[in-house]
Amino acid sequence: MKQKLSMFISMFFVCTILTLSIHAYAETAPKSFSDVKENHYASKEISKLAQLGIIEGGSDGLFHPDSEITRGMTALWLSKALKLKEPVSLKGFIDIPESSTYSLAVNALKENGIVQGDEGRFNPEALLTREQMASLLVRAFKLKENGVNVWFKDESLIGESHYKDVVRLKQHLITDQLEYLPKNQVTRAQLVLFLSRAISQGETGKDEIPLSDFLRKSKTKGIQTSPDGKFTAYLEEFEGHLQIYVEQDGVELDARLTNMKDRDIEDFYWFNNDRILYISSVHGLEDYHVHSVDPQGKEDKDLTPYDNIRADIMESLSYLPGHENDVLLSINNRDRTVFDVQRLNVKTGKMDLVAENPGNITSWLTDVYGEARLAVAKDGVNSKVLYRSAGQSKFEPILDVNFGDTFKPIMFSFDESQVFALSDIGRNTMALVKYNLNTKTMGETVYENPDADVTNIVISYKKQAILAVKYETDKVHYHFLDKEFEQLHQAIAKKLPGQQFVITGNPLPETNVNLFAYSDRSSGVYYQYNRKTDSIKKVKDTLSWIKEDQLAEMKPISYGARDGLTINGYLTLPRNAGDKNLPFVILPHGGPWVRDSWGYDREVQILANRGYGVLQMNFRGSTGYGKTLFNAGNKQWGQAMQNDITDGVNWLIKEGTADPKRIAIYGASYGGYAALAGMTFTPELYAAGIDYMGPSSLLTFLNTMPPYWDKKKMYRQVGDPELDKQMMEAYSPLLHVDRIKAPIMFAQGVNDPRVNRKESDQMVMAIRQRGIDAPYMIKENEGHGFRNYDNQMDFYTTLLKFLDTHLKK
Repeated sequence: MKQKLSMFISMFFVCTILTLSIHAYAETAPKSFSDVKENHYASKEISKLAQLGIIEGGSDGLFHPDSEITRGMTALWLSKALKLKEPVSLKGFIDIPESSTYSLAVNALKENGIVQGDEGRFNPEALLTREQMASLLVRAFKLKENGVNVWFKDESLIGESHYKDVVRLKQHLITDQLEYLPKNQVTRAQLVLFLSRAISQGETGKDEIPLSDFLRKSKTKGIQTSPDGKFTAYLEEFEGHLQIYVEQDGVELDARLTNMKDRDIEDFYWFNNDRILYISSVHGLEDYHVHSVDPQGKEDKDLTPYDNIRADIMESLSYLPGHENDVLLSINNRDRTVFDVQRLNVKTGKMDLVAENPGNITSWLTDVYGEARLAVAKDGVNSKVLYRSAGQSKFEPILDVNFGDTFKPIMFSFDESQVFALSDIGRNTMALVKYNLNTKTMGETVYENPDADVTNIVISYKKQAILAVKYETDKVHYHFLDKEFEQLHQAIAKKLPGQQFVITGNPLPETNVNLFAYSDRSSGVYYQYNRKTDSIKKVKDTLSWIKEDQLAEMKPISYGARDGLTINGYLTLPRNAGDKNLPFVILPHGGPWVRDSWGYDREVQILANRGYGVLQMNFRGSTGYGKTLFNAGNKQWGQAMQNDITDGVNWLIKEGTADPKRIAIYGASYGGYAALAGMTFTPELYAAGIDYMGPSSLLTFLNTMPPYWDKKKMYRQVGDPELDKQMMEAYSPLLHVDRIKAPIMFAQGVNDPRVNRKESDQMVMAIRQRGIDAPYMIKENEGHGFRNYDNQMDFYTTLLKFLDTHLKK
């Protein structure tokens, strides 16, 4: 009994002294050591961890940064970093007595599965090797596989039991060495450097929003009310995928209608009061399927159960007698390369061919009775508009459209004598025009804006009239054609200052107007406006956990390109960081035949929240600003299109906004190509680059595009592999990797149907063959962009670490 009591007192004394000494050290730790010079590679980390009480110097008051560190001292530092609880037992190893300085630390690490012994021994005085350090850090900080493909020149020297851990260390950018030197002994400074990087994994700084908050899927998305107004459906995340939920008369039923396991729900709409149709796609393959489900979650079935197809809903025919259960689809189940019009019975699943595509039709348009009577067909690189006077008659050409011009039919007039279209024939910007079907001639121009393309219209089927025309310059604007709708719009705008909004459903209901509002600092809020009481109420907030005052303002800007063309874009600066000498991320958009717009952009806000300025630009080739800007991008990949991006970077530098030594370029799809082009053709501009599923060779990219893409049009816009081979080789980053001076990170989905995985593979291999490393994240269950939450977390976590490594001071 006395022996046990004596042992307990001795054990308590050791624990208490060690604990007190740790606390005392934390309070008195020096900020620096005289033998660690300010320019030492680990001086900052040594000072930081010393202040935190995690590391300590020698008895002489010096740190001895280049001395090898023992396993015992490593255990002591690691246990402090992890803030481990005192171990239950101090008898984990036969060579570490309970009175040892390392006893608490080593046994705590063992009880947490972090250290292992050899035949009951820990060997505390043995020197730590680099591969042993990797295993300790991976287990201590639970570093998991994240899909980053890594390589080491000396990987054959890494012990089998440590190999995966060394890989994990590099996957998480704790090391970026090409030669890991696994058997080398670790110095005290090296351990501090690696330990500091491991500690910072997942850390959120002051005023930083957790990455998980940015990436959580919207609580509520796509609110839609059933035709009778009794049910409200919306999308909400469940087990990693968006599912359809319903409420009845505002009372949440917690009724989840769908249970998609391997597919995402892309969109849905009420077909009638008894049935919802929704669109899904699996693993990023973009093989869109149409499903049906009732408001109770019953009879959930795939209405297009074919392999390797893509189906899009054109319109419901339920308003037509005899077609109450019918919907029109555009689908390529007959021929993968073309889309037919099929009539689908959503109740029975029966499908009937309505209009067969002879092989050259790119789009269809139905009249007010659901008959497919207008089509746009390819004619080489030009187009023809085809028309038939009745549903079963032959299509005849009525209009030729030359390459470079646009004519987009959008609806028949209610008397079916005319077609409304968006057209830039004979003008620069797309206008809303009428085309007379009886005389086969262009009619009046309804509305034209000299600065921007008309993009859409607002229709009232009750009034049988177009209420407004939509166009976008710095923001979305409306030209009103109906006084009642204009007054309604103005009344709502007064309630939502500084926000953009769109009315959903009926644009002119008698009382309650459903709408969706958003801004640069709000991902969106659903409201209901009461016309009779002039009052507005919030229905649901899409990202209620992120507050607007935490986010950065997106400002419309413009600058001059070197040839005098005006380039419009958006500038976002981090909050409370000033507007001078900032680290910057240049973010060219994908497409490239789309545009950047003002509004909430998750990527932009993530970057700004982490201290980076962000520049987006609508370079030539972008849509929205007329065909002069758009067509100026033809066959200009890597050339004038890239110059517009470069000119934006130089504008930032000239303004003093960007630190010229801390600029990165990052983009997805075409933006990924632009990032590679920037790193290759203007390497002096960028300190780092990130290519997210971008083409690396213009020649191989065109050889692997989806079968339903217009090859001849792509040849005119990107380049003809035969006629323009020399030009395409000159502007393919793959063939010019010798010019790259700064590090590049890559990310790619295996199932990408648009940009084949080969585009990233070949670029990474070419860089590595030159002895340069490149982090390369590959995700097996993704396509053109990562959709899975875990994959997004891996990607943005790695992206931010990569930027911090190369851009932060």
